[in-house]
Amino acid sequence: MIELVLDDVDDRMGKAVQHARQEFATIRTGRATPALVERLPVEAYGEELPLQQLASFTVPEARQLLITPFDKGNLGAIEKAIQHSDLGMNPSNDGHSVRLVFPPLTEERRRDLVKIVRQMAEDGKVAIRNARRDARKELEKAEKDGDMSADDLQRAEKDLDKRTHAHEAEIDQALEQKEAELLEV
Repeated sequence: MIELVLDDVDDRMGKAVQHARQEFATIRTGRATPALVERLPVEAYGEELPLQQLASFTVPEARQLLITPFDKGNLGAIEKAIQHSDLGMNPSNDGHSVRLVFPPLTEERRRDLVKIVRQMAEDGKVAIRNARRDARKELEKAEKDGDMSADDLQRAEKDLDKRTHAHEAEIDQALEQKEAELLEV
């Protein structure tokens, strides 16, 4: 019983860390990365599809992203989706692919992005704490129902706290890396 609850919460916390890392990847650092646009919704074939299902990505230079659609008929839709996104980028279309050139970030914009990343990290930590709270409720209910002793509950809560701190440390480490990446000139 205890192991099931702890394994479940460990899985939920791991997913929260993974989600936070994916969110960090969507923040532009001045370098070109496909993660910025691969989930961008594009109107194609009568429905909205993520860009990664419609095109391949290459990074020919550090500040340039080349998006090559599998079907050339989607070139205009991809360009339009990028223009209407919140990326603030103006794509150039050469008839075969879409090219995005990333301008260098200003110091003020870097600081704004650091604030955004910190908020994303805090959201990840909140998700971890919510998972811990839910697991604690389950453990306390099991102890109340007589399925475990008070000593078992205490040991399980210590293990739960240890797992919580480990996952929060993972988010902190990813946050430090992203901040260093953002503040790098």
